[in-house]
Amino acid sequence: MKRTALRSIRVRARPGRKSQGWLFAGPLTAPVALGRSGIKADKREGDGGTPRGRFRPLRLWWRADRLPRPQTLLPVRRIGRGDAWCEDPHDRRYNQPFRRSANEPGDRLRRADGLYDMIVEIDHNTRPRIAGRGSAVFIHVARPGFAPTAGCVALRLRDLKMLLGRMNSKTRILIQS
Repeated sequence: MKRTALRSIRVRARPGRKSQGWLFAGPLTAPVALGRSGIKADKREGDGGTPRGRFRPLRLWWRADRLPRPQTLLPVRRIGRGDAWCEDPHDRRYNQPFRRSANEPGDRLRRADGLYDMIVEIDHNTRPRIAGRGSAVFIHVARPGFAPTAGCVALRLRDLKMLLGRMNSKTRILIQS
């Protein structure tokens, strides 16, 4: 059975709760967690804001040791033990994945809490990449109670799986306040 890819996904803040919102994608309406500072037009590294704008999904990262390979139309990459994301604006690898040694800083993609068991990498601050404008903005699994993220969009695992089944590299993600 051929799946129809989603043309667009919209994410909006929830009135009165800046760190929570709603995701709308075809027939799916799902609650989401947002950054602790809500949706921000002028995203900066470490501000806790989810960037406002139009984005596209680049690939799915997933923990093969915890979950079977998800059904998706996106390119897929397994998360390895040393995989990390560079959040240092002074590093040439800023806002890019890299292989991390045990004592090197960076956002580890292999986490014990399960939040990064599936990560959708989006094209926030990629072309051009500007130091300090935000890094490691993903769509990933939410904490219990939809507690705030550091700037990502997070949803229940089952909703993320449903979304992945219809998302491809042409899907547009619109994040708006």
